[in-house]
Amino acid sequence: MQKISTSTVHSSTGARRRAAPKLAWAAMLLAGALAGTQAYAALPPLQHQGSVEYVSGGIGSDESASFKEAASKFPLALTFASNVDGNAAYVAEVQVVIRDSHDASVLNAESQGPYFLVRLPAGDYKVFATYKGKTQSRSVQVHEQGAARAVFEWK
Repeated sequence: MQKISTSTVHSSTGARRRAAPKLAWAAMLLAGALAGTQAYAALPPLQHQGSVEYVSGGIGSDESASFKEAASKFPLALTFASNVDGNAAYVAEVQVVIRDSHDASVLNAESQGPYFLVRLPAGDYKVFATYKGKTQSRSVQVHEQGAARAVFEWK
């Protein structure tokens, strides 16, 4: 003998109609947040050499996007490319050596892709990158805030 009034039914339907746009908006925000998290989560695991942390890679568009997004979270970001007969291409298998202002080696590792992100203390460094037997160097200043960037291109 339960009696349901039509006004109750209408008010709950109205409440659902008012809540639906809010739920849709919340779902879109969550999806956007998860998409950003997914891209960053696609980075390969961090590597360690002494107290220095680094990660390299960036093969494929998803991983490349992840590295571009993560670059601002690392004090040093390196990019490797080649330009042969006017055709530019990212390269991997680059030997990276980083030396501090006292000429001591702080990192010696091979890049697994065109992006190489490094966590170093603030200071002056010399970066050597060797690809197919040709070495280039760049001087970089790593600061407490922000990211230093260096691009290496072989012709």
